[in-house]
Amino acid sequence: QVHPVESGGGLVQAGGSLRLSCTASGRTDINYAMGWFRQAPEKDREFVAAIHANGVNTNYGNSVRGRFTISRDNAKNTVHLQMNSLKPEDTAVYYCAAGSYRPWADDYDYWGQGTQVTVSS
Repeated sequence: QVHPVESGGGLVQAGGSLRLSCTASGRTDINYAMGWFRQAPEKDREFVAAIHANGVNTNYGNSVRGRFTISRDNAKNTVHLQMNSLKPEDTAVYYCAAGSYRPWADDYDYWGQGTQVTVSS
């Protein structure tokens, strides 16, 4: 099994930036595709971004494409999500997940506990 743990959430003003990190413990001898999802109150979980195990191929949700960048450091078992030009509508709990490169939450096998991101207007 793999246990993703998120960090880096917080409060930021609109237009600002945050960098989320996700470190995977457990079965790290296998490089998993990793993804980020988010969920705002009373809304469905939304795909944000994913990165292939090769660290090259990436996939983004429409609402964040061009503003967010996903990257990974396989030597450190860590995935990062650089979030720029943040908007109040980006406010949500952000979850890191392992096991897929696809934009559907059901395809992912392992999930972190989430980290809160709040963007003030």
